[in-house]
Amino acid sequence: MFITSDMIERLKSEYGAPEYEDFHISVSRKEIDFIRSTQKDGRHHDVTLYIVKDKQIIVTAKHFYPPGMYRAPSGGVNRGEEIVDGAKREALEETGCEIDLERFLLVTNVLFEYEEDPPDELLWHSYVFQARYVSGDFNFTDKHEIREVRLAGLDEFSGFAKVMRGMDIGGLRYRAALHERVAPLLKI
Repeated sequence: MFITSDMIERLKSEYGAPEYEDFHISVSRKEIDFIRSTQKDGRHHDVTLYIVKDKQIIVTAKHFYPPGMYRAPSGGVNRGEEIVDGAKREALEETGCEIDLERFLLVTNVLFEYEEDPPDELLWHSYVFQARYVSGDFNFTDKHEIREVRLAGLDEFSGFAKVMRGMDIGGLRYRAALHERVAPLLKI
């Protein structure tokens, strides 16, 4: 197991107790197969980072995102890696920035459901943190996954969510719903 209950308890003691939320998201067969293809060594989680710099959030765009669509960066913790170390590594790879975690905001249980015949489902977890920008110039190294990094005002996320929902991709509908759940928890 990548993330253990002991790890979560240490995070709670250092960054505060998170809230918890369950999501049920309908996905296509292609989407559920794609999610499975990203589960290196059976990983079923991501760490999502709301990184604050100058009262704005650092956001990323993947290569397939249409112009004007961004989201908070996220990535997986490697087997044997502490969550804080994985979060800092992912932030550096995806944004080119060094960060410090500040607050543990939310833990999600997401059930991605394919309801056609034969039905299928996959359980996913997101561990969401508010982080503080320390240094960096957005010169990210994960060019395979990330196309662009920029700063965005919190008010821009509703526009990102509208675009995400318009693409009719379950994973993006989840990201839109996740932001709506996280937004009131942020302290900027």
